Amino acid sequence: MGFFSELKDKMRRSEALEDDFMQGSKEEYLELSTDEEIDSTKKVSVRPFTLEDFEDIRHVIDALRTGNVIAMINIRPLKEKEITELKRAVAKLRKTTDALGGDIAGFTEDIVIATGSTANIHKTKAVHQVQE
Repeated sequence: MGFFSELKDKMRRSEALEDDFMQGSKEEYLELSTDEEIDSTKKVSVRPFTLEDFEDIRHVIDALRTGNVIAMINIRPLKEKEITELKRAVAKLRKTTDALGGDIAGFTEDIVIATGSTANIHKTKAVHQVQE
């Protein structure tokens, strides 16, 4: 089940419990999970990054590995500096997002969005698959 589906289900259960409470039903309880695996209470963070050198990709990958991060990456400086390094960086980013169960897409010529497993990118005609 996806992140937003889980959140929607929890909200529905919470609303149902609140309705029962307001009607005087005291028999149902909301059980909170303390498992670290199911940490949907964490907010998803959108973080901007700029690639000026190939080494800058490490900061993006580290952020994606922490989970609940959507990376907005400005690739223009590296693109203007060294296109082969940009291709290496995008290839490394693609491999990482695939390994994490995430997604990657280009939104403009200069912006690439990458996510971990907590989010998917809805791809339309305006959003293109990033090519190496």
